[in-house]
Amino acid sequence: MTEDFETALREFDDLQELVQYFIDDHHEFLSWIGTTVDNVDDGTMTMSIPYDEKLTNTRLNANGERADIHGGIAATLIDTTGGLALRTELEDPFSASIATINLNVNYLRPATGDLSATADVIRAGGSVGVSEVTVESTTPDGTTREVATGQAAYRIFRPE
Repeated sequence: MTEDFETALREFDDLQELVQYFIDDHHEFLSWIGTTVDNVDDGTMTMSIPYDEKLTNTRLNANGERADIHGGIAATLIDTTGGLALRTELEDPFSASIATINLNVNYLRPATGDLSATADVIRAGGSVGVSEVTVESTTPDGTTREVATGQAAYRIFRPE
């Protein structure tokens, strides 16, 4: 474990708070869309994005109801949550660089409310890792339904 990682962990109560700090203070796009870290554990992570009109395809749908969230937001959650979950499997999560190799998104239905994505690491190899992710959204009647699933492969660049 690097000294920087150990120092950062001492400043925060847990890894979840540390990742949230990174998003809030060092990643403008994720911060702008309202990304929050809900859970971090070995090999898994859950992140969410609240419904916001700025993230929709249009202001209202054809029925005059609240518009659906743009599919790119679900894809962003799949990519980000999957990659960050992969870091939890590394001996030193902050010493390696991770780059997306492939991203596959299957859209199941429109997202009409808050989004939540849960990623599970399938494999964290020496140079490639794979995560599977499920994205859920709240519906107008308050139920939660899957809106997208995805799988992503990442190149892991470990320090020499």
